[in-house]
Amino acid sequence: QVQLVESGGGLVQAGGSLRLSCAASGRTFSRYTMGWFRQAPGKEREFVAATKWSGDSTYYNYYTNSVKGRFTISRDNAKNTVFLHMNSLKPEDTAVYYCAGTISSYYISPQEYNYWGQGTQVTVSS
Repeated sequence: QVQLVESGGGLVQAGGSLRLSCAASGRTFSRYTMGWFRQAPGKEREFVAATKWSGDSTYYNYYTNSVKGRFTISRDNAKNTVFLHMNSLKPEDTAVYYCAGTISSYYISPQEYNYWGQGTQVTVSS
């Protein structure tokens, strides 16, 4: 069983930055694909970014087009933590952000993820 706890959300002005953290329990964290999703009011949960174990010592990172160049996903396996660094934030980035984990190689669909955090609110004012 893996438990995920997000932190770092808040209110920021457009153009500002935030860093979200997701602390995970579990002994095999390093092998998990870890993703960030977001859900705005009245919208479906959407993929934001993921970091996937390549099978050796490297990881591949993936982003949805709307955040490429602005957001960076990273992980610290020694601390069982994954981060989402968000720069140049826009009002349309406002949503509840969720951390998720899966052993699957498929990273875009929420249905592929077995473990979810409780979510953290990010609000970007114009």
